[in-house]
Amino acid sequence: LSPHLLSNTLASEIEYGVDVSFPMHHHPLSTNYPWLPHNADPANNPTPRHYRDMPLQPLGNRQKFYDDFMSGCRKFFGAQGPACDSVEEDRISMSLVQPRGMVNYTDTGFKKIKCPERMYKLIKDFYDENKGGEKEEQWFTGNTYTNHWDAPTYMVSFEDTRLRGAGETLKRKLWNMAKETMQEWTGEEVTECSLYGVRVYKEGALLSTHVDRLPLVASAIINVDQDVDEPWPIEVIGHDGRAHNVSMEPGDMVLYESHSVLHGRPYPLKGRFYANVFIHFEPTGHSLRHHGLDFGQSNVNEKYKIDSSKGIGGHEHDNGGLPTYITQGSEWAQKWRQEHGQEIWEPAQSSTFTTGSTEAHVAASEGDLDALREIAVTDKTALTKKDKNGWEPIHEAARNGHVEVVRFLHENGSNINEKTNYGNGQTPLQIAYEELGQEHPVLDLLKSLGAEL
Repeated sequence: LSPHLLSNTLASEIEYGVDVSFPMHHHPLSTNYPWLPHNADPANNPTPRHYRDMPLQPLGNRQKFYDDFMSGCRKFFGAQGPACDSVEEDRISMSLVQPRGMVNYTDTGFKKIKCPERMYKLIKDFYDENKGGEKEEQWFTGNTYTNHWDAPTYMVSFEDTRLRGAGETLKRKLWNMAKETMQEWTGEEVTECSLYGVRVYKEGALLSTHVDRLPLVASAIINVDQDVDEPWPIEVIGHDGRAHNVSMEPGDMVLYESHSVLHGRPYPLKGRFYANVFIHFEPTGHSLRHHGLDFGQSNVNEKYKIDSSKGIGGHEHDNGGLPTYITQGSEWAQKWRQEHGQEIWEPAQSSTFTTGSTEAHVAASEGDLDALREIAVTDKTALTKKDKNGWEPIHEAARNGHVEVVRFLHENGSNINEKTNYGNGQTPLQIAYEELGQEHPVLDLLKSLGAEL
């Protein structure tokens, strides 16, 4: 059975776990096919040592499929092709180690529901009015999270104010609507992390199975629109260790614990397009299950303060300086401490900007050069400080096209080729190109300063 011919529907009916459809915990993939003698007639054929701990492979020769996938990445990046292998090593390692050190908030790790009607209408109306304004996404060198070399992805950005209805007002409405649903499902107070727009996948696209980088913990996928020949399921490895292939229709919403539940779409999209919105939240450390709170309550923070003053609840967010969703003593806890030194975790503050933004991030985003000059006098290191998504002020300035701010930040120590997501994301030039188009003056400045696309 060839994996290239395997129906997505058939795959969804087969029971399997990790390292069968795509490398998740280890590589290479299982080659323990059902037709092998020790599987077809175990009474008369002992299992060879090589296969004893290998899961059954009911999906065909997925190893060849994966080898072709990696060859495509290496060929696309040419001399930088080895970066594909480095990214894969990081993806597989994180998929194995990170979930072991995470706190889970639900029994299964995922749930499919209908998107709240008003929320879906807001998204669908925005998409219908602007779906001619999508821009091809620029991925970092070696990126293997999608097969963008064969099937580019496109973004209809909520942040591109040239699009009808885009902007922070729309994002705030969507965040507020999704937040109520997420808190009810997890039983945790959450705060927003990221929400960028409608990502559009084209024919042949796939998404490598992975877990999200922290602080993306509680997440939602909303299918906005699709034109497919057969379902394109999201494969999730639930808390039961089994693969669940979840098909979606427009208006469906899948909630999932993205920090610990492996998720991806390892079977190529068969159809014209598939458009999704991704919304990510971080738990604040205040459980709604123990405070007598009504889910969706409008002012959770205020209620928590009142309850704490009465001795209800208390300091459950105190996790030895760690985020409350990381288990103390775990390998990932050690990794977090190494990366953050003695920093004491605080949950993301509600903001129209990315998680953990500083005054310098805000000033750079707004083009407030005077404020940045004042910050440079009192704390110059703030000009290059990363938020929790690895964004520096220069990324915010580039995204919003502030030429003089970009120049000032570069002159004061900002790396013109610094990537977001702690080296795994986009450079200022890539962000500016995606958000502003190739004719904007900020691109000319960035290139003149040695920026790379």
